Amino acid sequence: MSLPNEALQKLLLEIEQKASFAQQQMVIVKSQIDSSKREIRMIDLMNTEISSLPQDAKLYEGVGKMFVATPTATVNTRLAKDKEDLNAKLANLDKKYTFLETTYKNSQDHLDKVFKNGGR
Repeated sequence: MSLPNEALQKLLLEIEQKASFAQQQMVIVKSQIDSSKREIRMIDLMNTEISSLPQDAKLYEGVGKMFVATPTATVNTRLAKDKEDLNAKLANLDKKYTFLETTYKNSQDHLDKVFKNGGR
């Protein structure tokens, strides 16, 4: 049983659009993953720098256009929370990337099947 030409074209167009969308989203998600990893590295670098300072060193955080003296413990707590949030975001982005990768691969497989079977 062969699919009519019109139905076959519609099916191919739908599969191609799905593959194209998945590929575009993969690029975006990969960029977000790289950005999150870069932020985590920056937090690790800040933690290393802060831990090398003496305990009585004064730390200042930017708030708008001014700087506010902040205790070391507060800065460490904020950095730890930020890193935890980024790790959770990174885990979600990895799941999303895997899903998009699977969607793209499945779309490619469907296209291959359609072309091999000639619409049958």
